[in-house]
Amino acid sequence: MAQIDELRLMARVARMYYERDMRQSEIAKQLGLSQATISRLFKRAKEEGIVRISVNVPPGVYSDLEEALISIYDLRDAIVVDCMREDEQIIQRELGAAAAYYVESTIKPNEVIGLSSWSGTLLALVDAMHPVPRKNDVQVVQILGGIGNPAAEIHAARLTERFAKLVNGKATFLPAPGVVGSEAALQVLREDPYVQEATTLFDQVSLALIGIGAVEPSDLLAKSGNIFSDDELNYLRSQGAVGDILLHFFDAAGQPTKTALDNRVMSMDLQQIRQADRSVAVAGSLRKQNAILGALHGKWINVLITDCFTAERLVAAQK
Repeated sequence: MAQIDELRLMARVARMYYERDMRQSEIAKQLGLSQATISRLFKRAKEEGIVRISVNVPPGVYSDLEEALISIYDLRDAIVVDCMREDEQIIQRELGAAAAYYVESTIKPNEVIGLSSWSGTLLALVDAMHPVPRKNDVQVVQILGGIGNPAAEIHAARLTERFAKLVNGKATFLPAPGVVGSEAALQVLREDPYVQEATTLFDQVSLALIGIGAVEPSDLLAKSGNIFSDDELNYLRSQGAVGDILLHFFDAAGQPTKTALDNRVMSMDLQQIRQADRSVAVAGSLRKQNAILGALHGKWINVLITDCFTAERLVAAQK
């Protein structure tokens, strides 16, 4: 137990800091103490119960779930979004808004941002974004082929272009299909100088913004034409596939599904996603739960933005 004189000094320092909003340096100067002594007094004040700090979490904020996800899945960050009900369209819109704020808050100068082409949540992200104050030398690269159904492919280019304008960056497009007809065709496309302009940036991506897909493609992806046939999807299921990132499929343990189909995909690969400083998945809903879980087990991502319902299931899955 501290002596009464020390207790008195602790209480005085605490009141100056918390009630009078004085900085530690100002307290040190006024009391003739060093800042190291002030810091020590704060620590002792907490130990003695003079200062008790509580955080009142507002409704709709899920700090406990976020911390649990970070701890369980060894994530750099997790954002759990409040949703009124478990409706996929509502979830998509709310996740997009939260992801937009994340990007606006964390974008850095000289950032190379990789953006997936055919994700409904990333479309919602761009729809919700505000222009970001200018940062130097930001580049935005399309990391999944955007050519496909002529009625839908304009979406990919516009998504990349809109996002680049919002972050005051330079857009680099990937002028190729997401899924090509053969491995030989993929090799030919990789030699195209415009394709190489994009693919050479893949290893430099510092912020990767991706969706996580179930084996059954989303409506947006299906309309794009960048999908495998029903027989090929059934084959992937037979090999244990539960989901994909940029059309690279993986199983429940997060291990890549080794099939020849992977040699027909024009996109950033899983290892390149993993090596990005921030590999951010914006994904939620019951339909995608197993896919998200597989991506987490594979450690392909280090930031997850998801809805509260999915977050609760992801935490419960490891208990």
